[in-house]
Amino acid sequence: MTDMQSRLEMLEARAVAHRRLLARLLAASGRATRESVTDWLVSHEVPSDGQEDPGAVLSELDSGLMTEAEEFRAIAALVEQESGQLES
Repeated sequence: MTDMQSRLEMLEARAVAHRRLLARLLAASGRATRESVTDWLVSHEVPSDGQEDPGAVLSELDSGLMTEAEEFRAIAALVEQESGQLES
């Protein structure tokens, strides 16, 4: 494994840890807070990325926005999962 691969894996592991911690904190928060933040996450899941032109080539900025949207979806899904575990 190269040094670059090792660094990328470490960054990914840290991002996953932060995502899981954030989801757990939101799941443990009050219902109003959780719903408010989840609504915000859902509203940011689909960036305005020129979707009217599905064949458009993504720029680096668009790619970053798409990655951000994917992260919001992942966090929202984890919040839902964690909330279910805390309620059962």
